[in-house]
Amino acid sequence: MIQIWQPYIKGFGSYLRLERSLSSNTLEAYEHDIIKLVQFLDYKQYRIHPEQIKHENLQEFIRWINELGMTARTQARILSGIKAFYKYLLMENSIQDDPTELLEGPKIGSKLPDFLTVEEINNLLGAIDLSKPEGQRNKAMLETLYSCGLRVSELTGLRLSHTHLDVGFVKVTGKGDKERIVPIGRSATKQIRLYLEGIRCHLPIVQGHEDFLFLNRRGRRLTRVMVFTIIKDLAARSGIRTSISPHTFRHSFATHLVEGGADLRAVQEMLGHSSITTTEIYTHLDRDYLRSAILQFHPRG
Repeated sequence: MIQIWQPYIKGFGSYLRLERSLSSNTLEAYEHDIIKLVQFLDYKQYRIHPEQIKHENLQEFIRWINELGMTARTQARILSGIKAFYKYLLMENSIQDDPTELLEGPKIGSKLPDFLTVEEINNLLGAIDLSKPEGQRNKAMLETLYSCGLRVSELTGLRLSHTHLDVGFVKVTGKGDKERIVPIGRSATKQIRLYLEGIRCHLPIVQGHEDFLFLNRRGRRLTRVMVFTIIKDLAARSGIRTSISPHTFRHSFATHLVEGGADLRAVQEMLGHSSITTTEIYTHLDRDYLRSAILQFHPRG
């Protein structure tokens, strides 16, 4: 069955890569969604080409992945990939009608992202051991993560040639290789300078890694896993009990900006969100703040 679908999947992948400029990780996720549908057809012994799929087949597929125990959020993501695939086939005139048009996925609630308070951020940064060479690097790295609201891949891919500390900006390469300019704060700027002048300049840098800002002690670009490990260790040492990750710093950056009154479109631009809808999740505010605002301003507060 997969041989029948492979030319269509390959064409879809080329479209996403060349015309939508999506990253390899996103391409793999889309391909995985389509393969999951093919696995269902194999299981049911349906010898169906992509253009022969009916609305009823897809409804049966949704029931099947639900019975497999997948969460509503995972089901919705898979369905989103399949809808994108059929929109591509419609655009290519491979099909005349879109079988996913009236397809409804599972209802999922909007999950508010976890974030740290300003005090927790300070405690975590304060737990860094600056007596060790990697301590100054970690301080600069986490200050940058929080100051700029970067994704972990954007942080590990940050280049010296794109770091303009004298004017207070960094150039970031985000999803789909899209570049954006992000302001960087004074505290992060100070820590980066200390790292560059006191630590990085003494490292035996491996060829090909010269332009990456944050390096390990062997002179290579830091990995995503290493950043996760550093943050997990610091969280434990600073007494933070909840599970946090590099993305928690990004959520905290956005939350603190919105709570402080920052314009939502400015936050969208800094985060690199293609849609304002994605940024709107950060309009959740601290519950105590909401309560005090109502008590202060509502006529019957």
